[in-house]
Amino acid sequence: MDETTQQLIEMLEDSPVLVALYDQFDRLRKANRAFRQAYSIHPNEDPTWSEIMRRNFSAQTGTVVRTTNFEEWLISTQSRRGKVGYRAFETDLHDGRWLWMNEMVSDDGWMLCIASVTTDLHSDKRALRQDRDSAVKASYTDELTGVANRRFVMARIDDMLLQRRRDSRLAGCLAVLDIDHFKAINDRFGHAAGDEILCRFAKEIHANVRRSDCFGRVGGEEFVLVMPRTSAAEAALVLERMLILVRAMKPLGGHGDYRCTFSAGIAETDPADVSLSLYSRADKALYAAKSRGRNCIVVAEGDGDRSASSQLIAP
Repeated sequence: MDETTQQLIEMLEDSPVLVALYDQFDRLRKANRAFRQAYSIHPNEDPTWSEIMRRNFSAQTGTVVRTTNFEEWLISTQSRRGKVGYRAFETDLHDGRWLWMNEMVSDDGWMLCIASVTTDLHSDKRALRQDRDSAVKASYTDELTGVANRRFVMARIDDMLLQRRRDSRLAGCLAVLDIDHFKAINDRFGHAAGDEILCRFAKEIHANVRRSDCFGRVGGEEFVLVMPRTSAAEAALVLERMLILVRAMKPLGGHGDYRCTFSAGIAETDPADVSLSLYSRADKALYAAKSRGRNCIVVAEGDGDRSASSQLIAP
């Protein structure tokens, strides 16, 4: 570590501004004293962001989370966290302070968070700002499952394609996932059970999504996973693991023998792609997966090392 870097770290350690650095997996790697004290983090530990929020919610310390269902709040928040290069918002702490939080994400997925105390600034407009932030969150969230909605996901596809056009080496992938035989699920168990399966499926996939990726529901039983800086071969491995996990889950408590599966199509970005062309290739690969019996993953023809006729995961 050079002298300048060491000096910067020492200056930040004693700063009243809250500073934290998270890696690609949303694990805390560096934090100054002000941040650690605000969120009850010991100097030698490196928890994930979700672990920090979960234990602070339980202890009623750190950020004030206004919800009656913490896990739903966590899914909704993580669906948007770290998905854009820069985000700023207001949050308040249980100790009475208000913070203006800035999140900056690098191309390799690391996130720098810097928060300044704004407790005494423009308090008369605070309720208006909070209402605005709540409205923005709602506009990007799928009401049933709590993950990102079509609007938010499509914007992330555009971001990924812009990144590819700026640097042709930065390949990314789009995966379209469809729950198998969903109409039959509704017919057999009813629409309430169908909604429960959608929620359980979304929760299972979301729990295994990298922070740099974006997972959302685009309609009905169809979901999308946006994976920047990911090759087709890498994306296939990610989806293979998810398919195994979904096969193992029991989404209906009253029907313990029921198992859920999904089909998926993957397409890798091309420098000439627009969102429609990329989505179309992924959708065609999804159709190929369904044609081959469902419960499998197919990569679009020409993407990576495997052709569209390859069945990557068999039942």
